[in-house]
Amino acid sequence: MRKLFANPWLRAATLCLVVVLVMGASSDPTARFNNIGHKMMCVCSCGQILLECNHVGCPDSARMINELRDQLTSGGTDTSIFNWFAAKYGPTVLAAPIRGGFDTVAWVVPIALFLLATIGTAFVVRAWRQRSTPAPALVAGPGNPAADALRERIRRETEY
Repeated sequence: MRKLFANPWLRAATLCLVVVLVMGASSDPTARFNNIGHKMMCVCSCGQILLECNHVGCPDSARMINELRDQLTSGGTDTSIFNWFAAKYGPTVLAAPIRGGFDTVAWVVPIALFLLATIGTAFVVRAWRQRSTPAPALVAGPGNPAADALRERIRRETEY
C-alpha cells in the first residue's frame, strides 16, 4: 500500500477524488434551498426568479419562500416540491418545465419546429432555383445580330 501512494501525482489525484465525492455526498440544506429556489419564478408578475425577486413591497416572494422552507423541512423530494408549487400557483411558477410527461413537449416542440422550418426553407429555395430559367447569354461582337439589335435599341431609348 505504501508503494502504491509513493507517486505524488497519484496522491494528489486520490485527494481530489475524495474531496469531490465528499462534496457531492453532502446534503447541505442551504444548497438545496438555493437550487430549488432558483428554479422557480415569483408569481407577482415581476418576471424574476423567486430568490432574486427584489422589487419593493412584493406581496408574494416572502410567502413563497416560507412555503419552500416548509416543503423542504417536510422532507419532500425536489420533484414533489415542484409539483406542489405547480399545483398551487400553476405551471408558470416553474422557471423551466419539469421533464417527463406532457412537459417534455415543451422541450421538444421548439427544437422540432426549428428543424422543420430549416428543412422546409431549404426545399423552397431549391425549388425556386430549379424553376428559374437563366437569361440567354448575348455574346458581344459585330457578328451577333441579337446583340446588335439590343445595342441599337438601347441607343435609341437613351438619346434625348
